[in-house]
Amino acid sequence: MASEPGEPETALMIEENKGCSGPMVVPAEESQQVSGGGVVEREARAVVLTGFGALSKLRVMKRSVPAPRRGEVLLCVKACGMNFLDLMVRQGNMENPPRTPIVPGFECSGLVEMLGEGVENFQVGEGVMAVMCYGAWAELACVPVENVFPLPPGMSFTDGAAFPVSFLTAYLLLFDIGRLREGMSVLVHSAGGGVGQAVAQLCATVPGVTLFGTASSSKHEAIRGSLLHLIDRNADYVTEVKKISPEGVDIVLDCLCGEHTAKGLSLLKPMGTCILYGSSNMVTGETKSFFSFAKSWWQVEKVNPLRLYEENKCLAGFQLLPLLTRPDGATRVRHTMARLTHLYIKGVIRPRIDSVWALEEVKEAMQRIHDRGNVGKILLEPEKAPIPLMASDSTDTSEACDEEGEEDESECKEREPFIH
Repeated sequence: MASEPGEPETALMIEENKGCSGPMVVPAEESQQVSGGGVVEREARAVVLTGFGALSKLRVMKRSVPAPRRGEVLLCVKACGMNFLDLMVRQGNMENPPRTPIVPGFECSGLVEMLGEGVENFQVGEGVMAVMCYGAWAELACVPVENVFPLPPGMSFTDGAAFPVSFLTAYLLLFDIGRLREGMSVLVHSAGGGVGQAVAQLCATVPGVTLFGTASSSKHEAIRGSLLHLIDRNADYVTEVKKISPEGVDIVLDCLCGEHTAKGLSLLKPMGTCILYGSSNMVTGETKSFFSFAKSWWQVEKVNPLRLYEENKCLAGFQLLPLLTRPDGATRVRHTMARLTHLYIKGVIRPRIDSVWALEEVKEAMQRIHDRGNVGKILLEPEKAPIPLMASDSTDTSEACDEEGEEDESECKEREPFIH
């Protein structure tokens, strides 16, 4: 399961987002190969982030956009995944945020609608899944062909949309950076999320791995079967881990950042690795908190690099998106997806889906992630009809209606999700 000899090491530290510009969401007039660059006069619905801030910055609107360029594939999107990173993008809670307006979303599944010039390894009508630097939350999405992957036999569109980001992240963290081997021990935070559940499934493929996970107590019953050692996220998890493993663990997967980075390093065994791959602790309210940002940054900056080599410990970082824009990174991603789809076909791994929402329900779906209420992946489906709003439904306490009264009354009602 480890990465093949000769593959370059993943050395990207967290948030090394080198100006990753998102592909436009584009409509297609007909399904055929095109020379690229032309304008197709057809509109398609998309979720658009009009500016950084609260949920009111998200709008569903129709957009006319160009046909796929050379080396791109136009997809008719059937489902798209929502990640915690999407919430951070909406708030502008990134070191290098994209320019707005932009169509959010980093993964989707669907059918090939049109081929750009030079694309030969896909056919119109073929079922695929894809990862991208923005643009997934739409009826139609243009994706570089190197980031498009055939749906394996038996995989649904919902599984296809929930699969790429979570499992690519989990695999690269564990095997390419962490070098997970038989008998090692792992601590993962947010064990109930999409990546956390993928980590649990991949750890189960290696004999003798001891997995510790932190999660909200409300999620414990739902995920208890996937982790042997489950710890309340508000508990003193350092003490709880050392009760079972006094020497600590070999790998810490930290998506929280801030004070948890130092705690993770304190839990490492000699030759262990703590990997930062998120900073969800920076998200404390509906909009970007400069206090939370500064606090997390300061706490991570307190890490003493001299102690790392004195204690034989490693601090690493990982961000999937920059890999997609590098030739060597794209090759690594394709090799990893081949291994993952093989495991899916064998029935070893499968994404856990929390709920499915219509594009028009994007605010409610994102609120669920903000509240840390999801167990597994949240999806959007362009073809799904939104559930009608009821007069008794209200989100007065949610962030959906908190920004300067911008939302009208009908948009400040809450819909219940379709639980998959």
